Amino acid sequence: MASILITGANKGIGLELATRYAAAGNKVFACCRDPDTATALADLAENNELSIIKVSVGDDNSVKNMATQLQDTPIDVLINNAGTIGPKREEQTAYVMDFEGWAETMNINTLAPVRVMQALIPNLRASHNAKVMTVTSQLGAISLDMPMGYAYSASKAAINKYMKLAALELGKENIKVGLVHPGWVQTSMGGPDADITSQESAAGIINVIDNLTASNNGGFWNWNGEVHPW
Repeated sequence: MASILITGANKGIGLELATRYAAAGNKVFACCRDPDTATALADLAENNELSIIKVSVGDDNSVKNMATQLQDTPIDVLINNAGTIGPKREEQTAYVMDFEGWAETMNINTLAPVRVMQALIPNLRASHNAKVMTVTSQLGAISLDMPMGYAYSASKAAINKYMKLAALELGKENIKVGLVHPGWVQTSMGGPDADITSQESAAGIINVIDNLTASNNGGFWNWNGEVHPW
């Protein structure tokens, strides 16, 4: 049994990840901003070893409170799943930018995964096989020229670079770090016409996490396990 912490676990990919890990008998810490409205998580917690933790990943104090709640509990897998699409599409272009919205997008998509990871370093160190997987996007790949969602794309490119560098340092402590593109998923963010379901995406992400080792530490993958170009 492993100990899994998932941010943004109340819906979409995060909820499916929590469901699958719990069903496999793992201890799951499902994080969300408003547990009172997370009815699916509450139902899941009734018959599984799942704890719902209130946390706003964009807030320093909230993340510190989360870490305090966990105390010295080992965390084997941290999944940075919480994210935001950012400003309206027409307000994050080469010609127009909602700068406040961009700053918030960077806070949630770039700073928050770092904020959460750093707060949980003691818990990751307490594991014998710690892994940190951040759900990113192919739009953050410098190799992909797709002029859309400039604020979102920039935030994902930034977290990609940060985690690639962090893998070099944390790898010395046997904490493996990876990034995964979840695919174009049928969620509130991806829309109903997306390519794959949250179930398919989550199953693929879990497989990517299972295959993260010291030898491929710092990698970037597609949800289906294929290496993603940077």
